[in-house]
Amino acid sequence: MELKPVKVQADLFWAFLDTPNQMSGKYQVDLCNLSKEAIKTLEGMGVNVRKKAEKPEQGFFITAKSVNYPITATDTEGRQITAKVANGSKGIALLKPYEYTYRNQKGVGVGINGLVITDLIEYNKTGATADEVEDVL
Repeated sequence: MELKPVKVQADLFWAFLDTPNQMSGKYQVDLCNLSKEAIKTLEGMGVNVRKKAEKPEQGFFITAKSVNYPITATDTEGRQITAKVANGSKGIALLKPYEYTYRNQKGVGVGINGLVITDLIEYNKTGATADEVEDVL
């Protein structure tokens, strides 16, 4: 079966766009809070769409990965985004599902060919700004 590319709109979580994830060794991003239509389309291709009870803010999601290349993110004007992307950012991903066989198990993985970030929340390593901690009791 030929799997065609598909675009999905999603909330972005755990974006490892320019640095491989330490656990998987791949560039990846969780595409969360997928629409019913996106879920139906992806599941129809054989993609395993997941939901974790302990992470209700992520809703139904998939993890899109790139093995060899960083994931290029752009804004809606086509300008490359180099900032770190924080959880809750929003975007549109161009996905390329692919069939795989690993240890006699067959499945459908999700590659990512492009990412347009429509609402960027920049990752702040400290988690707080100076204004937010100024009046601490």
